Amino acid sequence: MYIKKRWQSLLILMLAGVLLMLAGCSNSGDNKQAAAPAGKETLPKEIRIGYQVSPNGELLAKALGLAEKKFPDVKISWLKFDSGRDINTAIASGSIDFGLIGTPPGTAGIAKGLPYQVYYLHDVIGVSEALVVKQDAGINSLQDLKGKKIATAFGSTSHFSLLTALKQQGVNPAEITILDMQMPDLLAAWHRGDIAGGYVWQPTQAQLIAGGGKVIITSKDVADKGGLTGEFGIVYTEFVKQYPHVVKGYIAVLDEAVHYYRDHPQESAKALAKELGLSAEESLKAMNEIIVLDAAQQTEAKYLGTPGQPGEFAQLLKSTADFLVEQKTITNAPDLTIYQKAIRNDLYEGNK
Repeated sequence: MYIKKRWQSLLILMLAGVLLMLAGCSNSGDNKQAAAPAGKETLPKEIRIGYQVSPNGELLAKALGLAEKKFPDVKISWLKFDSGRDINTAIASGSIDFGLIGTPPGTAGIAKGLPYQVYYLHDVIGVSEALVVKQDAGINSLQDLKGKKIATAFGSTSHFSLLTALKQQGVNPAEITILDMQMPDLLAAWHRGDIAGGYVWQPTQAQLIAGGGKVIITSKDVADKGGLTGEFGIVYTEFVKQYPHVVKGYIAVLDEAVHYYRDHPQESAKALAKELGLSAEESLKAMNEIIVLDAAQQTEAKYLGTPGQPGEFAQLLKSTADFLVEQKTITNAPDLTIYQKAIRNDLYEGNK
């Protein structure tokens, strides 16, 4: 009897030890998942940012390591994309959390129901996008494009501006061979002599000009006649739902970058030069070709607006969608309310 009771006691002690070990493991796993000190909001283990090489505040934030400073305990992964079309593909597959996209592909993505929302308007495009043609191609106006091969990235802001410019000046696109090329392929085709020109953004624009090109029309010219384009930030819907405080934190990162961009243009140009593949002087020129926006400007009536008073940006997206339907790029354009609901201007409440 004594031996039996002794074995029962040992079994109880062993079971208690196992339960304590399991409890310890469980607590350890919870701490790793939280990835944040006690009392603070949960952080993701990784933030995946899909960026494009554009001379704006986000690229400067990358160059200065501002996101890494803001989230020191989180892995920041910067993933480079050549166009908004590729950003749409990445967000659809859930492989990025944040992305930078132009108005036409972003408009199309919302129309197709891709899982993202708009959280920041990075910049309004001016002369940073333009139609560049070879000086010896005999092209001095859009009318001279007839019978020529012109390349651009389909579905991009450049493609939108090219088609808008042709419409504004009464030129039939069917009389031009318009080729779909990403910027690296377009640059190679230019050097081979396969194309007479391209509607491109920076830094490709500067590279074409350096390679014997001249500007015929810019996106500022197109915008002055009603064809406005810009670049904005999108965030994966599930990410902003789970980590709204992280999105607000990233907005603060972008705001810091934009203010540094404005207050220290020479230093910013030097930091961007490596990212853009241009000299500091060329980078500064590219910076002056767009209008970058800080966090305070986001809620202005002409941009994102507020939850109570939606801004004009939603209407711009709706108008762009109508144009894309006309061009048969998308099959239908959603109601204005769909674009208004896609804009997360509520993330700025209480931050003024």
